Amino acid sequence: MKEKLTLMIPGPTPVPERVLKALGRHPIGHRTQEFQDIVENTTELLKWLHQTSEDVLAITGSGTAAMEAGIINTLSQGDKVICGENGKFGERWVKVAKAYGLNVQIVKADWGKPLDSLEFKKLLEQDKDIRAVIVTHSETSTGVINDLKAISHYVKDHKQALMIADCVTSLGACNVPMDEWGIDVLASGSQKGYMIPPGLSFVAMSKKAWVANSISKLPKFYLDLKLYKKTADKNSNPFTPSVNLYFALEEALKMMKEEGLESIFKRHEIYKKATQEAMQSIGLPLFAEKDYGSPSITAIAPKNIDAEVIRKNVKNNFDILLAGGQDDLKGKIFRIGHLGFVNERDIIAAIGSIEATLDQLGVATKPVGTGVGIASKILMENK
Repeated sequence: MKEKLTLMIPGPTPVPERVLKALGRHPIGHRTQEFQDIVENTTELLKWLHQTSEDVLAITGSGTAAMEAGIINTLSQGDKVICGENGKFGERWVKVAKAYGLNVQIVKADWGKPLDSLEFKKLLEQDKDIRAVIVTHSETSTGVINDLKAISHYVKDHKQALMIADCVTSLGACNVPMDEWGIDVLASGSQKGYMIPPGLSFVAMSKKAWVANSISKLPKFYLDLKLYKKTADKNSNPFTPSVNLYFALEEALKMMKEEGLESIFKRHEIYKKATQEAMQSIGLPLFAEKDYGSPSITAIAPKNIDAEVIRKNVKNNFDILLAGGQDDLKGKIFRIGHLGFVNERDIIAAIGSIEATLDQLGVATKPVGTGVGIASKILMENK
């Protein structure tokens, strides 16, 4: 039976039935009291998720829109910034920063390795004129989690610089306490841990970031966060929002609140552990450096076989979609998404399909069921 595709990619992620039903409601006017009530409720729930006392602004656009908004609303042409680059999305923020005429220093690490937080510390101590540090927390392209807490600490000590964080695949999957860590700009996207379709992005700004906003001179119109803040104070939006995605957002956030932050974070850690250990047990090496695997996605670097062959066979034979490698990693890695609306059955199915595929292709090094056995044990122990 076809048309039962299981998404095991880092986005879009599976959408719960409750959320799909909310998404399918008849649209309402975005200037009505009914819609304003939804905005008020989702704003409070977003603050809970971000662990912040500040408002979280919603933009109709992708996570890239939120990150670009965070950059252009706090900085001016010629400002010195440090960008972390250890994957596709780190590279993207370097390109965005340069496109707006910022003076960019790059802290680089090989793809698959984490950024060295001490390199940020050194650069910040050497230059008191640094205006921002821009970092991807969970580098989706490689399955690496960077030490955002440590980097944020060094930025806070600097006093002048802002901490701008891409938390697109970390928010809703692991602990990102915005206020506690001193993150000044935090960006995320709807199709990841939020468990809703693509189309909304979110950006939260600290008081320090709003002070920077008052002197920012980079051009902006649709992404002018002053407009979003002004209307958010009235539970509205400066432009026509994706009304039905707001319906979905409200329902998804309710589900997350019911589960609780600690339970959400624990669940993602268990899925990461089960996936990582299962893959290693069947001879498939992890791409991310040890102890730096993201709770959202596991990248696998198979030997002696094209990763795309594995992906293609898993999709054709089991209707399970895995993510491929990007740029130079195409054919070298595949990625298993385990964030958002994913459960134990999904993890077992993905691992089992990979084992069966390796066996079918004649490259299995362990009996079929080895990985499933390891994953099952971990999942059941943590029930």
